[in-house]
Amino acid sequence: MLIRYGYELAFNCPQPTLMVCLLDAHRERSQELRYEIPPATIPPIPTTTYLDTFGNTVRRFIAPTGDLTITSDAVIEDSGLPDPVELDAREVPVEQLPNDALVFLLGSRYCETDKLADIAWLHFGSSPRGWRRVQAICDFVYGHLTFGYEHARATRTAFDAYQERIGVCRDFAHLAVAFCRCMNIPARYANGFLGDIGVPPDPAPMDYNAWFEVFLDGRWFTFDARHNTPRIGRITVARGRDATDIPLATSFGPHTLKTFRVWTDEVDAATLQDLKRRSA
Repeated sequence: MLIRYGYELAFNCPQPTLMVCLLDAHRERSQELRYEIPPATIPPIPTTTYLDTFGNTVRRFIAPTGDLTITSDAVIEDSGLPDPVELDAREVPVEQLPNDALVFLLGSRYCETDKLADIAWLHFGSSPRGWRRVQAICDFVYGHLTFGYEHARATRTAFDAYQERIGVCRDFAHLAVAFCRCMNIPARYANGFLGDIGVPPDPAPMDYNAWFEVFLDGRWFTFDARHNTPRIGRITVARGRDATDIPLATSFGPHTLKTFRVWTDEVDAATLQDLKRRSA
């Protein structure tokens, strides 16, 4: 399967401003890229990249005074398979967890394990351990929260979402991550591109989503409390403790986001060849 994905973001800054962005497919997918127009800016400015603490590629640049647009377009080859389901995947005893998984047991800015621990054990303490416990958490979050873009709030935490019972995809992910950590299951927040591939079109489409991953049986598995079903064509951009670690864009000064457009669509080989011809 071939998936075309990309973005266009436009900012306005009243003065030259340092910015960092996480926008491009995770480097683990680099071998699957079949076409790419690398990130470009209007007006042209130099950009550099570096790897953050969690292995994500971060783009760094100084936005000039006035408007700046950054855009990219790419085609990636995907297996076309839905997120894997392994019902018998087991929890790893805490004392046997690898060192790099331990940080994903701790509370973080948006995932307050201290406030949610008793609630988590009340709801999930009797759930079967392993995959089924994580699925029970997803089922609960999916049923407990009402999704709506009008509910978006940058300061909402997992505990806030639990109390308010509303949110967007990041709130669903934060609450599920916090519950998993309370149950001693390492969980990390993830975001990236996810189009309506293999599912009916969403009446309120947004091809950029948040989900989460948990460590079971010695590997990381993808879960999605927002959609609560395995999905096809997920393109991970970044992973971290929560949204604090992997925002799309961070500016070290005032700015206004004027345009935010993303796309994720299945395409055929003819479309890929046409894109290559036009960019040659």
